[in-house]
Amino acid sequence: MTDTRAAELLRRVPDTLLVAGCRQQASDGARFAVRDPATGEIIKEIADATVADGVTALDAACDAAETWAGTPARTRAEILRRAFDLLTRRTDDLALLMTLEMGKPLAEARGEVAYGAEFLRWFGEEAVRIQGRYGANPAGTGRMIVTQHPVGPCFLITPWNFPLAMATRKIAPALAAGCTVVVKPAALTPLTTLAFAELLAEAGVPDGVVNVVTTTRTGPVSERIIRDPRLRKLSFTGSTPVGQLLLRQASDGVLRTSMELGGNAPFVVFDDADLAAAVDGAVAAKFRNVGQACTAANRFIVHSSVAEEFARRVTERVQAFRTGPGTDDGVTIGPLIDDRAVAKASELVADAVRRGATLRTGGKPLDGPGSFFPATVLSDVPAGSDILREEIFGPVLVVVPFDTEDDAVRLANDTEYGLVSYVYTRDLARGQRMIERLATGMMGLNAGVVSDAAAPFGGWKFSGLGREGGAEGIHEYLQTKYTLTADPFGGEGDPR
Repeated sequence: MTDTRAAELLRRVPDTLLVAGCRQQASDGARFAVRDPATGEIIKEIADATVADGVTALDAACDAAETWAGTPARTRAEILRRAFDLLTRRTDDLALLMTLEMGKPLAEARGEVAYGAEFLRWFGEEAVRIQGRYGANPAGTGRMIVTQHPVGPCFLITPWNFPLAMATRKIAPALAAGCTVVVKPAALTPLTTLAFAELLAEAGVPDGVVNVVTTTRTGPVSERIIRDPRLRKLSFTGSTPVGQLLLRQASDGVLRTSMELGGNAPFVVFDDADLAAAVDGAVAAKFRNVGQACTAANRFIVHSSVAEEFARRVTERVQAFRTGPGTDDGVTIGPLIDDRAVAKASELVADAVRRGATLRTGGKPLDGPGSFFPATVLSDVPAGSDILREEIFGPVLVVVPFDTEDDAVRLANDTEYGLVSYVYTRDLARGQRMIERLATGMMGLNAGVVSDAAAPFGGWKFSGLGREGGAEGIHEYLQTKYTLTADPFGGEGDPR
């Protein structure tokens, strides 16, 4: 990677809002800076939307809604397929852009492009499979027709940690269902979404179907859009407290909502587990995206007979990691998103150590520019430690021993969150019991990564509402209509 290539790539990304197919500056001329977390330097300044700009974007989505809803499903599917092809061909550019604004290693950024592209392909295929049903009612007095219809204009709020995949995971099913959207990317990582929206236009998405509003005035802009009576759907990925606030705002308009919120994932390793596989799974579940993922394993609940060996092997693996800018070859751990994330990781580690946890490696922020925190391993973390209750969102692996299966279940479920869990065991019956007993919306059984465009992603409890991906994902953007027609045979029944 050269500085020249990065500069050219950044130059091509719009520095404006994208509304009704046009590039627009903020109505008051305001702009904000996007920074590279590896250096802290400004890489681009872009438009900072006002409340009025948000309304203008919703106007565009509403104006385009009827035409897009009436567009044949096959046409929508072909547009999404072209977008998949374009995105796949431009993997290196989109990966570099993500690394520049978010910090993740380039290899992981390329993986995110591949994962994000799958939502375009999957929902392009789902667009032509939206089904209803027809049949006589039980009384024999008529025929029931059940049809599915686009829910209407949608407001999609995406997070900073997966700036491409979270955009495709929301936009693709909305477009497949026939909905128009206003997208508000996180102010920390807006450039990937702007580039992706231009790619969608190139693929044939009509003006006004996808509108992008970048802003640091998130609260007022979002609330005005959410409270607009024309909006019919809100989808949000982010923290639980913000999700709760948005749900309260959405309740007045009785909006359809999808909420993918916080997590505190348990990773349970039983004494009969394949320990080498468990360590591999632990590294994948914890350190992907520098630990900045809602699916990241937070608490490693390991049987006491293998806890020390597990901690030793994991520490050995972690000490071989290379920390540095994501654009550098061979880097495993890139920067955290900003200094606040570094401070939080530091405080959680310090609290655990004060309470008696053993720090095996890492634990202190790195000196120099950028927001770097090394991969860290803590073992024998005592109950009551903040790090066991809070979502870490950083590269810190925490080992807690247990003795019985009931202990493991109690520890795993001892959280208000319920997004995902991971279990390693060779005992098939035990694995089945854990599927039944762990209170999470997703589970990896002898697997450290569960995300798949073909699978329903979502959680229980405080981890959210609704599902993204899978056959279930498109139904979040559809509403059901039932029609009763009088018996066409005049009560005589079907003459056949």
